[in-house]
Amino acid sequence: MDWSAINPAFYVASVMVAATPLLLAAIGELVVEKTGVLNLGVEGMMIIGAVCGFITAVETGSPSLGFVGGALGGSALSVVFAVLTQFFLTSQVPTGLALTLFGLGASAMVGQSYVGIVPPKMPQLMSGADLNAFERIVLGHDAMLYIGLAIPVAVWAVLRFSRLGLILRAVGEDHNAAHALGYKVMWIRFGAIVFGGACAGLGGAYLSLVRVPQWTEGMTTGAGWIALALVVFASWRPLLIILGAYIFGGIAILQLNLQAAGSTIPVEYLSMSPYVITIFVLVLLSALHKYGISRAQAPAMLGRSFHASN
Repeated sequence: MDWSAINPAFYVASVMVAATPLLLAAIGELVVEKTGVLNLGVEGMMIIGAVCGFITAVETGSPSLGFVGGALGGSALSVVFAVLTQFFLTSQVPTGLALTLFGLGASAMVGQSYVGIVPPKMPQLMSGADLNAFERIVLGHDAMLYIGLAIPVAVWAVLRFSRLGLILRAVGEDHNAAHALGYKVMWIRFGAIVFGGACAGLGGAYLSLVRVPQWTEGMTTGAGWIALALVVFASWRPLLIILGAYIFGGIAILQLNLQAAGSTIPVEYLSMSPYVITIFVLVLLSALHKYGISRAQAPAMLGRSFHASN
């Protein structure tokens, strides 16, 4: 295998791009879960965001508007989930799964006529073949990548230092007590779900406009499920979401680089490695928590429906 074929600067820059969709989707889901809601529809919201963002960018010629379209598409689908789970009190798990299946099917139908079209290119702060390693890694990216890094920091600050963050955490830990204090639990959760949908939509739009600038059916290929795993990996801590996204993004890019470098490992094993490692990490975290080694603690009300009469 030719290790010289892997350029370190290109590798790190590629990891940053690959991590951004996971980072955006995971931080949105973290906020949702902090309020006690488990939304398994992240994959569906991401793929809807991908097709809506792609279509918007192609039709308007503006990749920036494409991201707006992606966020709106993801949040629109999340509204369906919010209405069903918060007002009709449907079970969160099957509702989220149904949302994913609907998103995959609807996106395939809507995006049929856009296969093979190249979207407008998202401008970068610095570009060109003559960039040095620092410029390529730190400055050679689009604005959305930096926004994706800023959102988890902002979420961390809100959850830790603001009254809004205290309310969100209170709803997730004991929704009955929050309701007794006069907080509108259902509407708080509704807002968190829509925020999570918008973030997932942004992650999907980043996939179709930047990471793989084209539309193909089912292009998320499990990114939404990895985003869900990242929330557990990060122990529901916003800043650790960044670390987790970059680790899993690095694994995904590494297997592509190993293929290009002529690795003797069968390509099927390399392709499945990010998902195998995701499962391994979740099992390891579960074992650590069982034996008291890890203090990772999910919100107490996670997955439990709330009714004002409770």
